Amino acid sequence: MPLLPMSVLLNKANAEGYAVGAFNTNNMEITQAIIEGAVAERAPVIIQCSEGAMKYAGVDTVVAMVKALAENVDIPVALHLDHGKEFDNIIKCIRAGFTSVMIDASHLPLEENIAMTKKVVEIAHAAGVSVEAELGRIAGVEDNVSTSERDAMLTDPGEAERFVSETGVDALAIAIGTAHGPRKFKGEPKLEMDLIREIKSRVNIPLVMHGASAVPKEVIDKAVRYGAEIEGASGVPDEAVSQAVANGINKVNIDTDMRLAMIAAMREVLHNNPKATDPRKVLGPAKDAIVEIVRHKISILGSGAKA
Repeated sequence: MPLLPMSVLLNKANAEGYAVGAFNTNNMEITQAIIEGAVAERAPVIIQCSEGAMKYAGVDTVVAMVKALAENVDIPVALHLDHGKEFDNIIKCIRAGFTSVMIDASHLPLEENIAMTKKVVEIAHAAGVSVEAELGRIAGVEDNVSTSERDAMLTDPGEAERFVSETGVDALAIAIGTAHGPRKFKGEPKLEMDLIREIKSRVNIPLVMHGASAVPKEVIDKAVRYGAEIEGASGVPDEAVSQAVANGINKVNIDTDMRLAMIAAMREVLHNNPKATDPRKVLGPAKDAIVEIVRHKISILGSGAKA
């Protein structure tokens, strides 16, 4: 099936009350695993690439790889630029064949964020490409903020309403208390479900949840058992993600969980087979581990059998 604009997948999810998994890739094995997991669950899927991954793999390589795999399956697939901060990179992705881009100007004042997002929307929509933007601030792996600072980072519903109205954006990533990376929380996770509902009631477009990896204990334990050093890792419980979807989230980003599963599987193979020299025998089990993560995430997002 040809690649589709992300808005096609997300508008259906918004109408029917589920979320589509958006999985980050930077190589062939990860991309294959994402597609394989989605096909197994009969789910629509978003494959996304960060600016860093784009630099690592090459824009044209990513597009060719995802297109080739998508054309051989009968589920909806979108190719999305995740956290596009450089305008030139966004244009490069649109020209190369990405069907969706994210303009992340959330670090700018509201007026500048609106202006930059509106500019990208005009260009992207003219090319049939959908646009995601971000309002509020998603914490990073090393952030340690107070309650007042945390509240200031959350998305303001009134600003969200204005932002969507003035930009015409297709999907909005909101800050509800999640964080990027494997060390998301100092204590118990606290996501703002009331805030999701309030924003949804004002904008009624697909809402996006970043930083949603669960960082499963069994995956961490396995990685550590075979030599990884991952201290203080914690994530968003599956129940919290499901609750966020029930309250209005329609796109959920997953990256960290796949990375951890991949590294744990590779470490196990190399530990048990110190004479291994065939990369396929290392990367094969790693790919299988990612497939299981993808399938599990789809099951909690409610997008299985929606293709």
